[in-house]
Order: sequence, then C-alpha cells, then structure tokens
Amino acid sequence: MMRAPLELVGLTKTFPTPAGPFTAVKDVNAKVYPGEFVCLLGHSGCGKSTVLSMIAGLERASAGGIFIDGSQIDGPGAERAVVFQAPCLLPWLTARQNVRLAVDRALANGTAAGRTDQVDRHFELLGIADAADQRPGELSLGTQQCVSLARALATQPRFLLLDEPFSMLDSLTRFDLQDTLLDVWDEDRRIVVMVTHDVDEALYVADRLILMTDGPEARVGDTFEVPFPRPRRRSAVVSHPEYHRSRRRVIDFLEHHADQSRSTPSQALEATA
Repeated sequence: MMRAPLELVGLTKTFPTPAGPFTAVKDVNAKVYPGEFVCLLGHSGCGKSTVLSMIAGLERASAGGIFIDGSQIDGPGAERAVVFQAPCLLPWLTARQNVRLAVDRALANGTAAGRTDQVDRHFELLGIADAADQRPGELSLGTQQCVSLARALATQPRFLLLDEPFSMLDSLTRFDLQDTLLDVWDEDRRIVVMVTHDVDEALYVADRLILMTDGPEARVGDTFEVPFPRPRRRSAVVSHPEYHRSRRRVIDFLEHHADQSRSTPSQALEATA
C-alpha cells in the first residue's frame, strides 16, 4: 500500500483555561497521500485550525504526533507553507518584495536569477503581475490574498496548508480565487490541506473531506471521497448527478454532530476554529 507522506497519529491538543484544562481535539488520526487536496471540514470551534497549526508546527501537540515520511516533526519546516485567513503581508514592502523575502530564505541555495524567475512566475500564475510593485494597502483584499498564495507557492513547499483562505472575501471574489487556486494546484499537484466550514467550497476544491465532530474533544468523525472528476469547473460540479447527494451527506453529518451544549471553555477557545 502507498505510504502516506503526511500522517496524524492520536493527535490531541489541550489548552489551560481558568476553568481547567480544555481539550480542543482528541485522538485525531488521518493520512494524506501524494497529490491529494484534502479539506478539514466542520463547524466553527471544532478544532480544524488547531489541527492545521499543529501540522504547520506552530502549535505543539499535547499527545500523539505528526509524521512526515515516517519521521515525527516538532516544529515549523520549509517543506510546509501556510496561508491564513488574513493576508499577513508586510505593509511597508511591495507585493513583489513580500514574496521575494520568503523566496530568498526558502531557496537560499539557488541563484539570484532563479529566485527572481520563481517570484515572477508565481505572480503570472496567479494573475497579479500588474500588482507586483504596489504595497498591500493599495491592493484589494482578494489581490492581497493572491499575493499570500504566491508567497507560499513560490517557496516550493511539499505541503500547502490553507486556513480558510477565502473566508474574508465576498462571494464573487471567493469563487474567482477558488478557480485560480485549482488552476495553480493542477500545475504540480502538491499536497494541500485546507481548513473550511463551507460545504460547497470543500466539495468544489477537494479530493477528500475529513469531517470533524464538534468540540470539545473533537475527532475525525468520517471521511468522504469527492466524486467529481478533474479538472473542475463550477457549472459541471453543480450539475453533476452526485452533487446534491454528496452535499446532503456532508450536511447530515454536520447536523448530526452539531454541538447542542456550548460549554464555557469552548466559548473561551472559539478561536481554535
């Protein structure tokens, strides 16, 4: 059987709170295979972003571990790039300088010309070449997020980790960037793990959904293989004979696992998403 480059084994995260320890996620087990685009899907507060932060090495697991090619990781690494909800760009640098700063660090062994080509290529791929010499404050939020994607992709990571990257955008911009992401991803099919609570977004972009139960002590409740062929376009997905059945299955899962009793610790840690 094919080895999973990324594996979560018994992953658990507990936070201290004034009311006592709060376990956001408990005993999360999952595998992600080469070329897969996987979405972590669940209600707000179910620990999706906590899991992604542990994969990125930004949070340490309280128990269990994350394994890349069979070796446990315990911190950030250049093979993993993260894009957050907010663009997180340095406002005093141009878009090009923001991307170049990351590329210079990640690809320090390459030539200066090679790093320049890498930056320019990703501005072209994401359709934002005209914005390269503008500062973030001069750009729309959608263009800023494209710059964040360019910065992540241009460092040539093995794993692209996306934490609800389109949730702050209006629906039309979000649809456009979903298409852009799929077009760019189709170039090399690197592994993507994306957090979302949007069922339609997950069904459109992903190969497989990892469905999280509600917290506290959230876990993997189910996995779902997305049946739509690639390359994808929205009209073809929505008109696919399996679309409404797939959507209903996911919504039924979310409704079944909806948390009926919001405890104070979970409210306090709602930001764990």
